[in-house]
Amino acid sequence: MQKTDNVRPIIIKRKKVVAGGGHHGGAWKVAYADFVTAMMAFFLMLWLLGSVTEDKRKGIADYFSDTQTIRSDSAGGKDLFGGTSLSVEKSIGDPVIPQENSQSEVLALERVMDALWEFAAQDEALAAAFQHVAIRMSDEGLIVELFDLEHQSLFDDLTDTPSPVLEFLIAAIADAFQTVVNPVAIGAHSRSFPSVFLENPVWPVSMDRAAKVHVLLENAGLPQTRFRRVTGHADRSLADQVSTAARNNRVELILLRQHGPV
Repeated sequence: MQKTDNVRPIIIKRKKVVAGGGHHGGAWKVAYADFVTAMMAFFLMLWLLGSVTEDKRKGIADYFSDTQTIRSDSAGGKDLFGGTSLSVEKSIGDPVIPQENSQSEVLALERVMDALWEFAAQDEALAAAFQHVAIRMSDEGLIVELFDLEHQSLFDDLTDTPSPVLEFLIAAIADAFQTVVNPVAIGAHSRSFPSVFLENPVWPVSMDRAAKVHVLLENAGLPQTRFRRVTGHADRSLADQVSTAARNNRVELILLRQHGPV
């Protein structure tokens, strides 16, 4: 058959199709996303483990181990991070011991309080001196507060010179404090002063008075090792809402609890 010029040749083009699109496919993105998610979970776990105490880390370990416990809060039973390690629980009676110690300590401090009030009730002169005294129990311990009355101060004005009433009270309190072994904290507070003062004396007055009471207690027989802290609080914690009231001039003597509330 003779070839003519007006007939086009037929060209067949074959295109090779690669499954998955080769390096342009999306399968690797899914794998990379899984890897990033796993790394985020891993670093989150490291952060959580680093933010808890050793006992709680043991509690987490116990949560995933095959153990049995007699306490519902052990091995993370109720709350994963609220659990307590089984290694901490030595016996069934362990929680009872701190509770008994705390109760015994409270009873001892209450006896000190009763002894002070019995001492004040002996005669009218003692009762008059104890008008400067307020006694209360707190979570921190037994607080014996000595404060100024409107007509009678415990220190000479703006000084750390104690009055005879304060020296008498310190001697009585020191005798009562020696019946227990609890550490002692001293905190002195001051009333506010008018702004016309060139230098506000609240800080030096309160600190000097706290140090003076420390010396008086030592001279009355309390050993130096009993004192935990001696602090001046200035007028930062008022007992009377009227900041310049005499009631805000006070000294707190605290028999600190060695066993906290249970």
